[in-house]
Amino acid sequence: MEAASERSGGTLYALLAYGIWGFAPIYWKEVQHFPASELLAWRVLASFGVGLAIIVALRAGRDFAAALRSPRSALSGALAGVLLAVNWLVFIWAVQNDLILATSLGYYINPLVNVLFGMLILRERLSRVQALAVGVATIGVAVQAIEQGELPWVALVLAGSFGLYGLVRKVGPAAPLVGFGIETLTLAPLAAAYLAHLSARGDAAVPASSAGMQLLIASSGLVTALPLLAFASAAKRLPLSMLGMFQYLAPTLAFLLAVGMYGEPFTRGHAVSFGCVWVALALSMWETLSRAPRAGVVRES
Repeated sequence: MEAASERSGGTLYALLAYGIWGFAPIYWKEVQHFPASELLAWRVLASFGVGLAIIVALRAGRDFAAALRSPRSALSGALAGVLLAVNWLVFIWAVQNDLILATSLGYYINPLVNVLFGMLILRERLSRVQALAVGVATIGVAVQAIEQGELPWVALVLAGSFGLYGLVRKVGPAAPLVGFGIETLTLAPLAAAYLAHLSARGDAAVPASSAGMQLLIASSGLVTALPLLAFASAAKRLPLSMLGMFQYLAPTLAFLLAVGMYGEPFTRGHAVSFGCVWVALALSMWETLSRAPRAGVVRES
């Protein structure tokens, strides 16, 4: 009963995390008339505020201070923060420029990028199925490059930056909440300096907007922190193989929003490209499930 309760709770947390990530384009469309760089700066400050409040509420201040004193934790947190900022900026810009389909492709590719990074950086060995999956996904990216006349850089930057972010977090010693605090603390002074620069030049758009719009932008801290914390809670309660199934929910929701709600064109090239990536993900998922130990499944039931 206890294991079933843990799994049910984990499932709800996973649905919350990936559901918020999947519907995030709706939020960023509402504020798309502001410059992406300014929105990024406000998002960093709001996320830092929310993260710090949660750290205080959960009495994790000592852990946070200890992590800041650790050169390894501070350095990995700073690097993760930079990668996160790149990911956020490109995502916001893409949504503003009607490229939600590109963000969907990027986050579909992300698990396969993780496999590739594992091989290249962590010296993990790829199975034949994993190698085939990466190859099929590469064909999908090539199709997009041929159709567009250039590399699908939005998808590749999103997949690469988030893949590297996950790698840094994996090898870094800080816990999820503390790590998030360090990441946003690293970025907060830069964000504040940039906003001060915009204000001094008279180019700051957000302070000149309505109170309602300012409140909406301030809520970006919750939009950012809530799914990250929900994900961390889900990861503690679910087997990794089961958690991996949920990661496709966010790009699927983004895909449906792009085509069904915002009317982005879905061409034959998109169909071939996404089809290749979906086949690659199916191969990767099959490989993961086939390797899952049956004994572990029995213990958790």
